[in-house]
Amino acid sequence: MDSMYHNSYDEYYRYPFGSVSCGARINIRLKIQSRSYPQSVELLLIVNNKRQNYPLILTDERGNEYVYEGEVIASSFPCLMWYYFHVVIDGKSFYYGNNKSMLGGIGETYFRAPKSYQITVHKKGLSTPNWIKDSVMYQIFVDRFFNGNEDNRIENPKKNSLIHSHWKNTPIYIRDIEKGNVVRWDFFGGNLLGVMKKLPYLKNLGITALYLNPIFESSSNHKYDTADFKNVDSMFGTNELFKELCSRARECGIYIILDGVFSHTGSDSIYFNKDGNYPGLGAYQSENSPYYRWYKFQEYPDKYESWWGVDSLPNVNEMEPGYQDFIIHDENSVSRYWLKHGARGWRLDVVDELPGEFLKMLRKAVKQEDPEAILLGEVWEDASNKVSYGEQREYLLGDELDSVTNYPFRKAVLDFILGNIDAYTLYCRLMSLYENYPLHHFYSTMNLIGSHDVARALTLVGEMPPEEHLSLDEKYKLQLTPDQMNLAISRMKLLSLFQMTFPGMPCIYYGDEVGMEGYGDPLCRKTYPWGFENHDLLNWYKKVISLRHEFDALKTGKWLSIIMEHDIYGFIRVIDKGLDVFNQSKSNNSLLVIINRSKETGHSINISLNNNIYFGGPIIDLLDSHNIINTEEGKLQLTMLPLEGKVLLLS
Repeated sequence: MDSMYHNSYDEYYRYPFGSVSCGARINIRLKIQSRSYPQSVELLLIVNNKRQNYPLILTDERGNEYVYEGEVIASSFPCLMWYYFHVVIDGKSFYYGNNKSMLGGIGETYFRAPKSYQITVHKKGLSTPNWIKDSVMYQIFVDRFFNGNEDNRIENPKKNSLIHSHWKNTPIYIRDIEKGNVVRWDFFGGNLLGVMKKLPYLKNLGITALYLNPIFESSSNHKYDTADFKNVDSMFGTNELFKELCSRARECGIYIILDGVFSHTGSDSIYFNKDGNYPGLGAYQSENSPYYRWYKFQEYPDKYESWWGVDSLPNVNEMEPGYQDFIIHDENSVSRYWLKHGARGWRLDVVDELPGEFLKMLRKAVKQEDPEAILLGEVWEDASNKVSYGEQREYLLGDELDSVTNYPFRKAVLDFILGNIDAYTLYCRLMSLYENYPLHHFYSTMNLIGSHDVARALTLVGEMPPEEHLSLDEKYKLQLTPDQMNLAISRMKLLSLFQMTFPGMPCIYYGDEVGMEGYGDPLCRKTYPWGFENHDLLNWYKKVISLRHEFDALKTGKWLSIIMEHDIYGFIRVIDKGLDVFNQSKSNNSLLVIINRSKETGHSINISLNNNIYFGGPIIDLLDSHNIINTEEGKLQLTMLPLEGKVLLLS
């Protein structure tokens, strides 16, 4: 046998492309080049670990080239289906399957059972709220954003806390030397009043969705150790203030998403009450506590299951009926209570630790309260095929999440900008997500570059030493040099351009738009530098965000990669004949986005524009409105400068 070929990205080889709904018909082809006639060609389909064999039919023969074809019916229930090919030639068995990177697209030939291609089969009628697809999100770590009190006073400081006297101080952890746990939390005084006072800034930036790190009462500055799910932390404000914040935000065209930490609570909480700081009986204090069954004790009371072994974060039993009533089912349950106060959805912390059944019930309750509210899960991998604790998760099959944190997107674009991968590998990584995610989810993913859990993007793209090679003291002292800063700013412009023109909901981590730097937690959680912003970068962010809002094609238009030349990646976003990918009526747009990541050389590129993406007339450079580019018979020649990005309006 000479070769076999199948490309799951190409609709000739698999139609329809990507994820399908239950019961859909899927046409699959395999091309074989061989001097001997194939004796047997079959498709092996795996559903729920059961294998089915489908003989393929020869539909085209040209010399030594054979095309085999077959049709399979997607399962009647949401799941993942897997497939590969088995070919017998001259009595020998050959297999063709997914490539070793499991990215889909062009596969590989194997001599034994290969890696399989994935088909995501989702629930019929799956959709996500349209406002997500149109949104630009902004993430705020509340203590570090802005103190709204006129005299900068810090209200209701925690017992044994460290209150910074200067907003520009560097955050620190004060730990027990032997145990490593935090024994004293530091605070800067950011609060919900500060968020409310900065709504004009956010509106001017172009933000339409606001994700707040946890705001409920707790002893820490990060609030992932919830003490009271029904009350805003008194350092941040009150429940009524939150309600007012949501109302004023909506007047500015901004929806607010809350961080829900439902897999564990704080040990210092109403529910566990290990430190005895709350009235009533917590689970730690008595087996007669109404909260005792919420937790998983191995040896009462001091040995209990906790998040990653951190004893201040006891895990809850999400399947305990009383806990489910409190979070989900009751008329005034936590999930409903805050939606009634004006929130538009939940970002679910460590969603892989929440049982699928719990998620399905939570979704049902949230949608009953507000059909347009969203559930957004924290997932660090491809969310379509995530396995956690031995369970195949069903986040994107139609009954659980509307959106997920798109860390694979973040890694792909950072790797490309830093030169770790070439343009074709970038294309394959992005196409893998496009192929595996249902279309509504692909256009709703939270496309982040930075977050509270990773080093600042500016530090990463400024070619600072890797964090793992540095001592704690070095991490605190190191800052970008002027040359590194110039490089980092140029790369941040490319990252943000990519982010704002790619399908999904772009999310800006507070301060990234003004050049904040720092290694991982706590240095990525410094205070916003009011009065010391990098205005060049800020104005760039405003420009690229405004482009996204101006052109429907950048929100829900088709996405087509057309340039993959090592250092240069380019794609089209297009709405043709007045319809976007969801068959919604929108204005016709066709835009070409080009990214040159090379920091050393410019590149001359030639592009052929077909009639589906270019409808004639002058081409306008939207980042340089004075530059009008002419084409000759649909052929475009451009010279890209080092570290340059372009957005060209083709129609």
